[in-house]
Amino acid sequence: MTARVLVAVFASPVAEVLLRWAPELGYRTALLDPDPGRGAPAAGVGDLDVPLEDADVVVTDHHRDELGKVLRDVLARPVRWVGVLGNPRHEGPHVAALTALGVAPDDIARVHRPIGLDIGSKAPAEIALSTLAGLLADRNGRSGGPVHGPGPGAAQA
Repeated sequence: MTARVLVAVFASPVAEVLLRWAPELGYRTALLDPDPGRGAPAAGVGDLDVPLEDADVVVTDHHRDELGKVLRDVLARPVRWVGVLGNPRHEGPHVAALTALGVAPDDIARVHRPIGLDIGSKAPAEIALSTLAGLLADRNGRSGGPVHGPGPGAAQA
């Protein structure tokens, strides 16, 4: 298996926390932001210096004008997983942006939204924690929900 890779898209407070905590969970990290004023070393998918075939790509700001173009370029690569932060009660703006760019519906459907575990996250650190926990659950083939079964001290059959 290739090294775990986390690509945070768009410099944001959530991306800052993701990039700080993900190495503790075994991830190599990269920040991608097409705005050169935000200080990211990678302006586009082709600029990333990490392998993408096993990458988890997390879009940390769904309000950016570049959302569609960045996601289109990500979806053209063999990435493991792609997700966009956002409120699950509203259709993500990525759907309209990708449709307008002519991205196939099957590729649009590869984008996960919402992402992370539902822990009522509001602050950037909470959102990053929820996102990382959800990614780990997905990689480990788990739902990320509570474990159901006998509690501590229960008799074994």
